[in-house]
Amino acid sequence: MAVVPLRLGESVPELVHGSIIAIGNFDGVHLGHAALIAAARKEAGSKQVVAVTFDPHPLVLLAPERYQPPLTTVNDRARHLGEIGVDHVVVLQTTRELLALAPEAFFERIVRGSLRASGMAEGFNFRFGLDRAGSNEMLKSLCEAAGMRFREVSAFEKDGRPVSSSLVRNALNEGNVVAATALLNRHYHLTGRVVTGAKRGRTIGFPTANLEGIETLVPAEGVYAVIANTPTERFAGAANIGPNPTFGENARKIEVHLLDFTGDLYGTAMTVAFVERLRGTTKFSGLDALKEQLQKDILMVRSMRVILGVEPETS
Repeated sequence: MAVVPLRLGESVPELVHGSIIAIGNFDGVHLGHAALIAAARKEAGSKQVVAVTFDPHPLVLLAPERYQPPLTTVNDRARHLGEIGVDHVVVLQTTRELLALAPEAFFERIVRGSLRASGMAEGFNFRFGLDRAGSNEMLKSLCEAAGMRFREVSAFEKDGRPVSSSLVRNALNEGNVVAATALLNRHYHLTGRVVTGAKRGRTIGFPTANLEGIETLVPAEGVYAVIANTPTERFAGAANIGPNPTFGENARKIEVHLLDFTGDLYGTAMTVAFVERLRGTTKFSGLDALKEQLQKDILMVRSMRVILGVEPETS
C-alpha cells in the first residue's frame, strides 16, 4: 500500500489513476468507515480503492477553537485504512486555497484533475467544497456528467446508533474504552515518549513510565488495564491518567506501570492500548492506602492476562 501526499495542483502517481475513491477525514477508522470501504470495494470490482484524507484537519484552519485532538495520527490512520481494505491512501494537504474551492471546482480540480478517479463511494452525510455546500445529490450529478460511477453508503449502526468519530470520542471522554473498542473493532491506543518523572512510583515499589508528546485524544481520567508496546517488547500494564491528588499534584499525567518489567525506557516511544477502565482517580488518606490500592490494581491486571493477550496463563 502506498501513502501518497498530495498538494493542490499536483497529480497522484499513475498507480492511483482510475481508482474508486472515498474522501473523508476517516478519524479513528471505525466500523462506519469499514462499511464505507467495503461498499467501495464492491463498487470497484477489479479496480483499486483509494481513501483520500486531509492533513491537517480542516477545522485547524477554519475554526481552531472547535478543533479537538484527533483519534489517530495520519500514519496510524493510513495503516488502519489498509487493514480494512484500502489499496492506497492519498493525504491531501489542507490549505485555505483548497478549502475555498466551490464544490464544482473541488470536483474538477481534485477528483477528476489530481486524483483521476473512475468513481466514488461516500457516506450518507458527506459534504464537500466551500462552506460544505456540496451534497451527495450534487456529487452524483457531477459523477454522472463525467461518466463516473457513484455510490452513496447508508449509515452503519451499532446498538441503534450510527457509528461515527464523535461517538468514539464521546466514549473515550467518558472513560468507556470497552465501548470504544466495540466501535473501532480494536483497542484504542495512543503513542508517547517516555520521559523522566518525579520517580515517586519507583520509591514505593510501583515504577511507572511517564508519557509525553501525545498527539491524539487522551481518555478520561482514571486507572486502566492496558497493553503497552515498547520498541522491543509487549507488556500488560496499568495506566493512570490524571493528577496525583494524594501528593497534592494537579498536573494531568499519563503514567504506565508495566508488569514484570525491569530496565530503562527513557527516550523511547511507547504505544498504549486501552482495554478496560478499572477505577476513577482517587485521593487517598495516605501512602499506605495508596500502595494498597495500587497492589489491587496490579492484581486485577494480572487476572486479565489472557484477555490482554500478554503472558497467557498456563495450566
